[in-house]
Amino acid sequence: MSAFDVLFSTDFGLMSVFVILFMLGMAVFFIRFFIRNMERDERNASKK
Repeated sequence: MSAFDVLFSTDFGLMSVFVILFMLGMAVFFIRFFIRNMERDERNASKK
């Protein structure tokens, strides 16, 4: 039985895939969130 068979055919394998995808999604969200807010703060600081 290969690793991919176990990963996609068992309940703990599918939960692992879900958690990995969820964490990658959170990372993308936070990176975009922080960059957007840093740029906004930089614009606001230059106005003062």
